[in-house]
Amino acid sequence: MMILLTVCAGAATVSAQSEDMTIDGDIRSNVITVMLQKLNRSYVFPEVAKQIETSIKQKLEKKEYDRITSARDFAKQLTEDLQAVSRDKHMRVRFSEKKLVEGDRDGEPSEDEKARFARLLKTTNYGFEQVEWLPGNIGYIRLRGFTDEKLGAETVAAAMNFVKDTDALIFDLRKNGGGNPAMVAHICSYLFGEKKVHLNDLFWREGNETNEFWTDPNVAGKKYAGDVYVLTSSRTFSGAEEFSNNLKVLKRATIVGETTGGGANPGSYFRLTDHFEVFIPTGRAINPITKTNWEGTGVEPDVKVSRELALKTAHLLALKKSLQNAREEDEKRALKRLIEDLQKEIAEEKTPNSVK
Repeated sequence: MMILLTVCAGAATVSAQSEDMTIDGDIRSNVITVMLQKLNRSYVFPEVAKQIETSIKQKLEKKEYDRITSARDFAKQLTEDLQAVSRDKHMRVRFSEKKLVEGDRDGEPSEDEKARFARLLKTTNYGFEQVEWLPGNIGYIRLRGFTDEKLGAETVAAAMNFVKDTDALIFDLRKNGGGNPAMVAHICSYLFGEKKVHLNDLFWREGNETNEFWTDPNVAGKKYAGDVYVLTSSRTFSGAEEFSNNLKVLKRATIVGETTGGGANPGSYFRLTDHFEVFIPTGRAINPITKTNWEGTGVEPDVKVSRELALKTAHLLALKKSLQNAREEDEKRALKRLIEDLQKEIAEEKTPNSVK
């Protein structure tokens, strides 16, 4: 649903040097007024929206925002204040030097916006940054985001086809900030068999509606049957956390790395004024098995290591599993050499000031 709201922009001057904007009391007042209205109308937890409103109004009464004349500083302070009450890491206020288009981003995009979005996804390879064969017949996919499942379907199929004959597959989500839950389900579909698997649910406040996400047994190409490892860091967020959580709960992957960022409430940006917008979570994830999500806690890895050691650790785990299954002596010897080399590299990286 597109929500249109006209507000007075107030006086503003742009500083080219800092790419910031000097704001006055009218702008601060308009931003806060509209923000609270939209939070009360759309935030997935209405009672928390009321708590936020109370907290912000108390700060207004104490004139805590009066000293802020930088637009960027104001957006940062509001973000901190929103998150202090909600503990919701998705919720944030954003300043844009360029004038924002009318309406909220949860509405239906125009044909021009769709075309520009499609070009952007194409130039970023639909989030697939690297697809590689690692020594010991281990597949590796570095994925920076979960994009449109229809536009990116061919790229997903090509990536999965490249790694289809590997003995294990590593998904690197250490720098993945999330994205489209439908793409999460689409990629997960390659990791399960011919029976549909229930992955995740998203409850939306508007309409009191719940969307279910299942695997699709009919994705193009061959399914992946080998062991799966997912690399995580504290930067792994939102949809990337869902991907990790889905596979962890269903015992389809081993999660290696750091506890993820802890953002499970999807939503969209809502325009506040010409230069300010707020991201409001309008839904929440619900795992169909645990009936919980990872909001505020993150997804705990099965193997806890630093983000820097996550890839080599997962690679080592995969090689050790391959060694257990190896039958030919030549294969065993080759795997043992690879394992020894990796163990040495990991030990050196763990030792401060080690001589390379």
